Amino acid sequence: MGVKIGINQIKKDMFIIVDGQPYRVLSYDHVKPGKGQAFVRVKAKNMRTGNVNEITFKSSDSIELADFEQRQMAYSYFDGDSYWFIDNNTGEMIAVPKEVLGDDAKFLKEGMEVFIFLDRGQPIGVELPKSAVYEVVETEPGFKGDTATNTLKPAKIDTGATVQVPLFINVGDKIKVDTREGKYIERVNQ
Repeated sequence: MGVKIGINQIKKDMFIIVDGQPYRVLSYDHVKPGKGQAFVRVKAKNMRTGNVNEITFKSSDSIELADFEQRQMAYSYFDGDSYWFIDNNTGEMIAVPKEVLGDDAKFLKEGMEVFIFLDRGQPIGVELPKSAVYEVVETEPGFKGDTATNTLKPAKIDTGATVQVPLFINVGDKIKVDTREGKYIERVNQ
């Protein structure tokens, strides 16, 4: 049994157990209807399946916090089935099945520091940095003097992912990308 807290103490990014499944809280909303009892609507990602569910709790409910281990590790390589991460302090390697990473894998770079969430030793989630810098390897050329920032074009970055970028971005440019949304943040001068 994990630690229990009142639902009103819930916070974003907390790990909770619902029906025996580990979830990560993405967002929550305290709802006080005009009539009836207040409730809390929680949007949470099932760490085993990757599905996002909306779960409603009465404001008097308590929830169980998941007992996870969180380890900082660096991405090493992909072997076709699993992504391998190394603990830079101990040299220990952990294989994370590709299903656990899902779409996040397209923003993984060699050496990138991530947090790996383990449930009884099994990897059930990986958190990438909120943003990272990538090199643009393929995009249509921009036009001189075209500084429109609201018009976007696709650009392929060095991990193979495609990101929508402003027209002034060219091949070879380094760009900062929000890894959670897959969105361009800014051009980086290095």
